[in-house]
Amino acid sequence: MKKITIAIDGFSSCGKSTMAKDLAKEIGYVYIDTGAMYRAVTLYALRKGLITSEGIDFDKLREEMDSIMITFVLDPESGRPQTYLNGECVEKEIRTMDVSSHVSPVAAQSFVRTAMVDLQRIMGEAKGVVMDGRDIGTVVFPDAELKIFVTASDEIRAKRRYDELTAKGEACDFQEIKHNIQERDRIDTTRKISPLRQADDAIVLDNSQMTIDQQKQWLLEAYQKAAAE
Repeated sequence: MKKITIAIDGFSSCGKSTMAKDLAKEIGYVYIDTGAMYRAVTLYALRKGLITSEGIDFDKLREEMDSIMITFVLDPESGRPQTYLNGECVEKEIRTMDVSSHVSPVAAQSFVRTAMVDLQRIMGEAKGVVMDGRDIGTVVFPDAELKIFVTASDEIRAKRRYDELTAKGEACDFQEIKHNIQERDRIDTTRKISPLRQADDAIVLDNSQMTIDQQKQWLLEAYQKAAAE
């Protein structure tokens, strides 16, 4: 089969990253978590005090973009890539509610998106990659051979996120998580720069009622069909 580019877009907390990681591992492709890249930028802004109760200092963040280096390093134990911010593994830190609550407005900034899209294109130019995010099939790789758009109800997405956080021992509130998801949906779909939308040639995957095994089989079949064409 030929090497292809697989673009997986969709709403937050649909399990895009998990399914993309599993698919990449199954077929021997490189996985690139673009959402983690925007989360890393947000974590940087939080650590630098650029995000406060009064708002986000985007002018200062723009000045410091050249100081933000994001890389992925394969974890030998799990076989999955870990996100590094300026040489530090931040995989756990970027998944907190604090980062989740601020990532959408940061990701909506044109200077942030330009920097990240340029980096994503460099990472995926050799093909043989699975990349997930909000605008992979529409902006980053509009010519990707396989585009998948993932969706699920906000209630189910909130429950998945709640279960994920509580499993990690983090105190969280279901209604707060649901509100956060709904607000991220609003920002992601209405922003002026690269809004979340389904590409015209994307295949829709509604995984609201699907088991993990059913989802894996669906993805594998979609890949095999696209790679054989």
